[in-house]
Amino acid sequence: MIDMTFLLLIFFMVTQKITEQELSVPVSLPLAITAATPEPMERDIINLDGKGEYYIGDRPASKEEVLAHLRVKFRDFPPLQIYLRADRNTPAKKIREFVDMATEVGAIDLIFGVYEN
Repeated sequence: MIDMTFLLLIFFMVTQKITEQELSVPVSLPLAITAATPEPMERDIINLDGKGEYYIGDRPASKEEVLAHLRVKFRDFPPLQIYLRADRNTPAKKIREFVDMATEVGAIDLIFGVYEN
């Protein structure tokens, strides 16, 4: 019984650390009047900074690397659900580029990170 408790403790400590790393990219999220908190579920987190640079978690990535990452996620863990954290200064062209990539690989759910105004 103690072994199981110890394993669960380690599991939650590791998953918390991973989540913190994915959200550690400094992104100034835009404001939205009708922001809603999504249902808690496992989502793949992609960050886009103000210059339009991609990050998979906290690791910088090229467009090709992001596309390959999304393909692998869709193949190994369908359905693909994505949380895009795009900076308020990110060019709209880069956001559209990402939406097109997500569509191409078969993402069924894409949410955008915003702050409620």
